Amino acid sequence: MSRDGVLIGLARPDHSGRVTERGLLRALRWSPGHRIDIRSQGEMLVIASATAGRDVVGSRGELPLPASARQMCAITPGQRLLLAALVAHDLLVIHPASTVTRLLADLHAEIIGGRHAG
Repeated sequence: MSRDGVLIGLARPDHSGRVTERGLLRALRWSPGHRIDIRSQGEMLVIASATAGRDVVGSRGELPLPASARQMCAITPGQRLLLAALVAHDLLVIHPASTVTRLLADLHAEIIGGRHAG
């Protein structure tokens, strides 16, 4: 896969709000202790590599999602999350599965209503 692509993974936050998706972290080259900055943007979390980041990748490759950011995105323990690694941009974007489901439902409704198979 090229470094311009997007890699996708799935994870569920634990009771402390940590998520683990080691394959994506390997692709991003984020090892334990790597400093990151986490911010909410709309219904998603954007995690960027940051020399002076407030958070770090945990010793087991877990990402700590701050409670305030989880609340803003309505992320709860055990909820399915879609993680998208934008390798060329050194970013990881986390989407709650409910958001992805809604976006896909809207897209499918547009396809069904606006076009016909042919």
